[in-house]
Amino acid sequence: MLYFASDYQEGAHPSILQRLAETNLEKHPGYGTDEICASAGKRIRDACGCPDAGVYFLSGGTQTNKIVITSLLRPWQGVISADTGHISTHEAGAIEEAGHKVLTLPHTEGKIDAEEIRAMCAAWEEDANHDHTVMPGMVYLSQPTEYGTLYSPEELEAIRRVCDRFGLKLYIDGARLAYALAVPHSPTLRDLARLCDVFYIGGTKCGALFGEAVVIPDPAALPHFFTVIKQHGALLAKGWVAGIQFDELFRDGLYLKLGQNALEKAHRIRDVFRRAGFQTAFDSPTNQVFLVLEDNVYERLSSVISVSFWEKKNETHTVVRLASSWATSDEEVSQLEKQIDLLCASPTTEVTGV
Repeated sequence: MLYFASDYQEGAHPSILQRLAETNLEKHPGYGTDEICASAGKRIRDACGCPDAGVYFLSGGTQTNKIVITSLLRPWQGVISADTGHISTHEAGAIEEAGHKVLTLPHTEGKIDAEEIRAMCAAWEEDANHDHTVMPGMVYLSQPTEYGTLYSPEELEAIRRVCDRFGLKLYIDGARLAYALAVPHSPTLRDLARLCDVFYIGGTKCGALFGEAVVIPDPAALPHFFTVIKQHGALLAKGWVAGIQFDELFRDGLYLKLGQNALEKAHRIRDVFRRAGFQTAFDSPTNQVFLVLEDNVYERLSSVISVSFWEKKNETHTVVRLASSWATSDEEVSQLEKQIDLLCASPTTEVTGV
């Protein structure tokens, strides 16, 4: 069985494991107040071109989203998101459980645009009964989106202008940020630091054992965030374990290199399927590959290659996702190609379009 269902199936980059082993018996002060976390924070600030930014290490994406969003919003506010956004679909209602409504907009290949956000906020302002409804208070985006697509610098600039017009906070979920940064001409860390109120740099899906780095370009936007993390039960006593991982990821450009490996392998995977006559659901420039499969082909493919069910295209076709990662090897892609050749050679398999 080949495993391409997600990008967090491996452990961690070897340099992280080596550093953890080398420092295993060292003693450090707790809760991220150690010199390793300080070093990791400085590396991230330097990469973002934001020397005064607050940098905090949390353990996972849902935890990070919930703490940041609930800290930015006032009790009467909600968060604008694509209807396919992670906080809307795959976080078990974590934001709603905290008392904030997710205000969804229809997506276009995972994205929402400035005009849609403007229209939602204008409609709220113009509603004579808006005091009886949830006020939009911030915008949540993912970079990349759930569909592997990217917001361009121009799109983010336009969304920032709308946020400024209506007093909204802008927050970007960067769970797969390494794979976005590796795409030429995509927004850089410096762009995110300039345009966002808060964003996070994903580690769990991008080469770390676990962990996400929250970046607050202006720390005054979230005062006492250390205490807020503690209140949520998310403050790691052994903070240096997360710090080591980001200290390594941001040493000598490793984070970007890992993203580039995933992109190179994803391009090869797309080519394998296209040459075999498979149809991609849409173009994704990052590490996620989406295919439209006849249901019988999907069943046969799943017996040899682990993929993720994404959505039903119609009564007879299914959209599935394959994800490369920072650790995907040339050998794994070659094995995938052999399995696809065998599948297509089977007399019971005929690949056709939708």
